[in-house]
Amino acid sequence: MVNRFVLNGVSYHGKGAIQEIPGIIKGKGLKKAFIATDPELVKFGVTRKVTDLLDKNGQAYEVYSDIKPNPTIENVKSGVEAYKKSGADYMIAIGGGSSMDTGKAIGIIINNPEFADVRSLEGVAPTKNHTVFTIAVPTTAGTAAEATINYVITDVEKKRKFVCVDTNDIPDIAIVDPDMMSTMPEGLTAATGMDALTHAIEGYTTKAAWELADCLNLEAIRLISRSLRKAVKNEADGREGMALGQYVTGMAFSNVGLGIAHSMAHTLGAVYDTPHGVACAMMLPIVMEYNQETTGEKYKDIAEAMGIDTSGMDQAAYRKAAVDAVRQLSVDVGIPTKLEALTEEDLDFLAESAYADACRPGNPKETSVADLKELFRKLM
Repeated sequence: MVNRFVLNGVSYHGKGAIQEIPGIIKGKGLKKAFIATDPELVKFGVTRKVTDLLDKNGQAYEVYSDIKPNPTIENVKSGVEAYKKSGADYMIAIGGGSSMDTGKAIGIIINNPEFADVRSLEGVAPTKNHTVFTIAVPTTAGTAAEATINYVITDVEKKRKFVCVDTNDIPDIAIVDPDMMSTMPEGLTAATGMDALTHAIEGYTTKAAWELADCLNLEAIRLISRSLRKAVKNEADGREGMALGQYVTGMAFSNVGLGIAHSMAHTLGAVYDTPHGVACAMMLPIVMEYNQETTGEKYKDIAEAMGIDTSGMDQAAYRKAAVDAVRQLSVDVGIPTKLEALTEEDLDFLAESAYADACRPGNPKETSVADLKELFRKLM
């Protein structure tokens, strides 16, 4: 069996990594940046950490910030038009998954105009050209969109999210600077961190998992489990650990896929606008319990990576220990365990949508609409 692994061309890591940006631009002979970013990041001066560097070096740019937390088809369409009008020849995506996912879709359509219908990008779209040259600067430690070949767009009309998988969308350069993440409030830090943990655990147990991805995902579980509580308190070593941990699993899960915790989280986000990381955190222990009999000894590895001594434990005990450790971490960082908005009458639609989601086939246990409905019910 042949396993493919796609990575960024170059990535920079550590405090102050954004200082590399002007030199990259100069070295590539780029003329004007289209900056895709979150309006809140503009408001609170986070985007300015990068634009100040561009100003200092006389490098031109235009800011596009019409991006929602769950980016929509309309966000992408308006962004494509804004890019065309800007005269830009490259992109800097600054933000969490929303900014980077929007930027990916914009860049793909600019260089592959035959996919101007955003819905045509769903699944594995046969694009021919790489996205516009992109420098991705994450401000959250969660989605790892700067390291992946995936992005997610919300179809408001149909109340669903759709996943796009395309080797042409991976950013050329990733700038992973924990200082860019230091202004995240506690709730966002917790949610994005649990998203990263969900990536690592689902990536470690997915049907397509193999040794190279396993090494990365297991180390990511270690980094995240020992760093997230500290990051929520805005401790520097916690921020640094989370910045690295979320990137490490991004390299891995991007290449092996995820499972139904993500399928269900996508659906909750589309229907209730539930923040993605919160939805992942609520679903992860529920899905882990559901999947446990198909995971061999992997939950033992997960438990140990999260600091649990499994000596003397039988299979049932270490599987429970892994699930309990995930649930406790989620509670410790303030994630709710129930979703008040969830109603019985929504369960059929939610289950059907999650079953249709692109992440579902990677789940280690075969599932059904009826199974998913019962799993959603556990959030009520």
